[in-house]
Amino acid sequence: MSKRVACLGIAVADLVARPVASIPARGKLSLVDRMTLHTGGCAVNTAIALARLGAQVSILGAIGDDVLGRFVTDELQKHDVDAHGMKHRKDCSTSASMVLVHPDGERSFLHHLGANALFGPEDVDFEIIFNCRHLHVAGALVMPRMDGEATARILEQARGRGITTSLDTAWDASGRWLRTLQPCLPHLDYFMPSIEEAQELSGLAEPEAILDFFLERGPRTVILKMGQSGSMARNCAEAHSVCAIPSQTVDATGAGDCFAAGFLRGLMEEWDLLKCLRLGNTAGALCVRAAGATTGIGTFEEALALMEYFK
Repeated sequence: MSKRVACLGIAVADLVARPVASIPARGKLSLVDRMTLHTGGCAVNTAIALARLGAQVSILGAIGDDVLGRFVTDELQKHDVDAHGMKHRKDCSTSASMVLVHPDGERSFLHHLGANALFGPEDVDFEIIFNCRHLHVAGALVMPRMDGEATARILEQARGRGITTSLDTAWDASGRWLRTLQPCLPHLDYFMPSIEEAQELSGLAEPEAILDFFLERGPRTVILKMGQSGSMARNCAEAHSVCAIPSQTVDATGAGDCFAAGFLRGLMEEWDLLKCLRLGNTAGALCVRAAGATTGIGTFEEALALMEYFK
């Protein structure tokens, strides 16, 4: 089996404005220093970051037959991501976000679901997944036709072929949280939500309790992405807490997706859990140093050098 990773999930075009200190009053206008168009969406971000780190990647998702969809496709091709699994829909627009980057690098979003809302299990080309070593679901909880039982069945089929699996969540604006995600958890080798999303899913506040909560529900390894506090992971055999790598934050967009990319890149090298976490933290630190979800990611060798420097 190849070392290729399949990223299944959301594709978005991001219009990033920074810095945004406040929203103008109704009918008024405010100026920002920069406004740039970037690829976004958990699956696209993770796929491009993986490719920049030297991995072979395929992506499965949906975009509209519009200018934003063509932009996303062009960027995937530019980074040598196999996009044959992307569905081009004529009945809706490409998903898009307006990303408002605050002066400290934190972000607020206005989001249109677009084609992601119509992406369903019938759109999935299983031959692409079955030709990969690992399946990563990126953007669970914001794919209405894919979330829940449909995703669980895809994960189950992948594992039945000996493919390892992982899942990363997005913020659930519908408020259903664990009711939607529960069917997927027993079919995961790695579950990697952000701490904020994990708190909403579990109803718990403390990371240690959250790790226990999810391990009891099926994933073999649970990972918490904790931003400037680094990351934590636990399974039945080991537990680790890894400090974040210092980085001047320009834009935190995509940091969690780049963490996932770094972690998965380590898996493709057959590294142990601790070293995968360290590369995940490194990729997250590289991400936030530039505007856009993947702009700051360099080569695998550059990431390794930074990781070893802060060892």
